[in-house]
Amino acid sequence: MTKPNQPATDTLLTDIAQRHFHRLKTLETLNRDALDFHDVAVWAIRHALEEAYAAGLAAASK
Repeated sequence: MTKPNQPATDTLLTDIAQRHFHRLKTLETLNRDALDFHDVAVWAIRHALEEAYAAGLAAASK
């Protein structure tokens, strides 16, 4: 099921991912292991999740 603001959500998540996982160009599946799988530090994952959570809280309070 697609939500009405899915393009905005996709853009936000891609922006967060690119800030925290610098080598990512897209969150789309590219069907190439070298492009779809990445070594990522746990602290980078944590920071990205914290930013996404904060964005969700901000969106919910509007």
